Amino acid sequence: MFDLQDQVAIVTGGAAGIGRGIVSALREAGATVVIADLNLEAAQKTAADLRSDALLVDVTSRDSVRNLYRDVVKRYGRIDIVCSNAGVFPNCSLEDMTDEQWDTMFAINTHGTFTVVQEALPHMKKAGYGRIVITTSITGSHTGYPGWAHYGASKAAQQGFMRSAALEVARDGITINGVLPGNILTEGLEGQGQEYLDQMARSIPMHRLGSPRDIGNAAAFLASREAGYITGQTLIIDGGQILPESPEAILPPYEG
Repeated sequence: MFDLQDQVAIVTGGAAGIGRGIVSALREAGATVVIADLNLEAAQKTAADLRSDALLVDVTSRDSVRNLYRDVVKRYGRIDIVCSNAGVFPNCSLEDMTDEQWDTMFAINTHGTFTVVQEALPHMKKAGYGRIVITTSITGSHTGYPGWAHYGASKAAQQGFMRSAALEVARDGITINGVLPGNILTEGLEGQGQEYLDQMARSIPMHRLGSPRDIGNAAAFLASREAGYITGQTLIIDGGQILPESPEAILPPYEG
């Protein structure tokens, strides 16, 4: 594991799911981690489990994000790593989707990322160092999924933002990269039932769903000093999900 000793990291949406996996990996690498979440009670529970800190944040509120960074700097002196992970993914058919549902998706996933990244920059520029990792998705940029038109659009927008933002701060010692999860076994997915999960796993070349820690390990690498020459890039962690030309391509080679 990469050495993140003496590094101060913030993980938005870190209370559960992929966020918890990121927190776990950063902690194992030695970082001091602040879990920033809208659900403070859940964040505090995860913080107790993973020997981290917990603070409240609403990524749709600039004041809330500013207060988060102010409190972290006051408590720990600096901010080295920011993992912008907070997001939502409610399902809704395109025909039934309302303006409010579309706007809410972008307010959290896309505008929230913009705010979290933008407000981190003054702290990182002052230090001449920073690692920003954005949790985005293969949906939108590489694949589509029924009921996720708004989600896919918000995630593709995140990646466009990430590339231009990375270019702007490349000379400031700051890197900005993205992790793109495939199907990850989080608490929400576990509720779909074993038959559904087995069917989903069979559609993946590795024949298993990813774990939150799979994403956490990738995020920890991109947050490390060893990844210092990587910026504006996306790392796909999907067990090969996007590789087949068709579902049949994951079957054994045809003989005869």
